[in-house]
Amino acid sequence: MYGLLRPLLFGLEAERAHLLGLRGLDALQRLHAGAVLGPRPRPFPSRVLGLQFPNPVGLAAGLDKNGAHIDALFGLGFGFVEIGTVTPRPQAGNPTPRMFRLPRHRALINRLGFNNEGVDALVRNVGRARARKGPLGINIGKNKDTPNEDAERDYLHCLERVYPLADYITVNISSPNTAGLRELQEEQALRRLVSTLREAQERLGAQHGKRVPMLVKIAPDLSDEDVHACARVLGDLQVDGVIATNTTVSRISVQDDPLSRETGGLSGEPLMNKSTAVLRMLRTRLPEAIPLVGVGGILSGADAVKKMAAGASLVQVYTGLIYRGPALIGDCVEAIRRRKEAPSRGNLPNL
Repeated sequence: MYGLLRPLLFGLEAERAHLLGLRGLDALQRLHAGAVLGPRPRPFPSRVLGLQFPNPVGLAAGLDKNGAHIDALFGLGFGFVEIGTVTPRPQAGNPTPRMFRLPRHRALINRLGFNNEGVDALVRNVGRARARKGPLGINIGKNKDTPNEDAERDYLHCLERVYPLADYITVNISSPNTAGLRELQEEQALRRLVSTLREAQERLGAQHGKRVPMLVKIAPDLSDEDVHACARVLGDLQVDGVIATNTTVSRISVQDDPLSRETGGLSGEPLMNKSTAVLRMLRTRLPEAIPLVGVGGILSGADAVKKMAAGASLVQVYTGLIYRGPALIGDCVEAIRRRKEAPSRGNLPNL
């Protein structure tokens, strides 16, 4: 079914197609007709972060920034869904157009800029979601007009508001579309921010009678030295997990495309090797007790397996869903299942 719809959606401006696609999913969900898009994956339970996942393939943040489509997205068969990025106050994001497809490269460039309706709107939407079919992650950020020296105030506000509703929370310090945000990955700034949030996490856990895991999402464009510094800080502070990675500002692999001149974060197939290298590096530097979520460039089951082989315990997709449709979820689940159930690594393809 998605194969028939994709040419129609790709005939529209990218952000308009994005919004229409989400509305269409909502309509199918209300009609209990989601099966027309394809069968849901067979269950393949995984336990990570102290949470039970129906399968290890999730939706990355950015598709549903306001948590307005949670039921419909779970209906596609995801093992978990991450919503956001959300900020304390509503913000419009960057001027349009701000999303661009690069079909020859199976890629997207976006410079949305944390466009969202604010954390209070997201909290209301999450409260209206009828049935979660897996863990719900909430991705938090800062408003663009909040200076970095005050960033922890914004992150704390969002953390406190979403804590009772989230199954896990992701701290986004790696989007390239908010000026200066990535500077929060610098070692001392990172230690200061995450230390403050870890203290708040423990306080909120006692207050609400439950401990919600907190993950940090990092960029693929860090130097090896900076990745090692991030790992050192995140290991020292015992974060619950790390998501690797966000989008890239590099254009090396798409420089032949006229749209490569557009600013913003590049996602999709060209990000695969870069993000997987960071993932692999983190796995060698972080304690084994800290799980990794692999995201960036997954367009096939084989890609998902490469992320798992590099050290991921869970994977997420976004751009691959745009190009492949819901069938990608099942492909990834089945490929991971085959890898896990193989009698030995000798039976696996070269990764």
